[in-house]
Amino acid sequence: MNRTDRLYALVEELRAAAPGRRTARRLAERFEVSVRTVERDIAALQGAGVPIWADAGRAGGYTIDARHTLPPLGLTLDEALAITIGLGALARSPFRDAAASAARKVRAVMSADDVRRTELAAGRVRLLEDERERPPTALAAALRTNSVVRLRYSDARGRVTTRDVEPLGCIGKGQDWYLVAWCRKRDGVRAFRGDRVLEATATGEKPPARGIRAQDLDIPYGELRPVLFD
Repeated sequence: MNRTDRLYALVEELRAAAPGRRTARRLAERFEVSVRTVERDIAALQGAGVPIWADAGRAGGYTIDARHTLPPLGLTLDEALAITIGLGALARSPFRDAAASAARKVRAVMSADDVRRTELAAGRVRLLEDERERPPTALAAALRTNSVVRLRYSDARGRVTTRDVEPLGCIGKGQDWYLVAWCRKRDGVRAFRGDRVLEATATGEKPPARGIRAQDLDIPYGELRPVLFD
């Protein structure tokens, strides 16, 4: 997460907790930075006019004046429930961190009553999943940054290889997520199942532009559809 995103996320975290407090240590753990970095970020936000206050002492921490934040989000209960379920369904995907952050932001700009009603309805929904490794979030970052990724991958027979791949897209099927990429080791398009990716590291190298066709994937059943609505 870059600093700009973290500053915005700090405001949303404090907004969600208001009128409660968040200590610098808790915020540092939440965003995986040092306490000193959190203190500098808070000072920068305060300097920009964001209404954040700090209380000293063991029960102290940072809080934000909710009256100066965004107005409640005008969602119907069905819309809020659909968003909650959709983001919750990504909890075992490469996009889970961003989904959790988005869910907090949505709740932060909903009225307290709407949050309560949405959580009550969402508590009656369950997702049936089996236990398996979650794919690295680096797969999502690879799509966003368009960078060659070095994978440590275990195939169906348990054989582990290291290879550089050029990400082309992602396919979700139930709780399975596949990274579709040009594999330099195989010199062709391959689909890598997320739970078999042991490690993924962006190299920073920008790959050449490549196209992809559905027939390149050799999918024996099902139909690919985009996630965007018309």
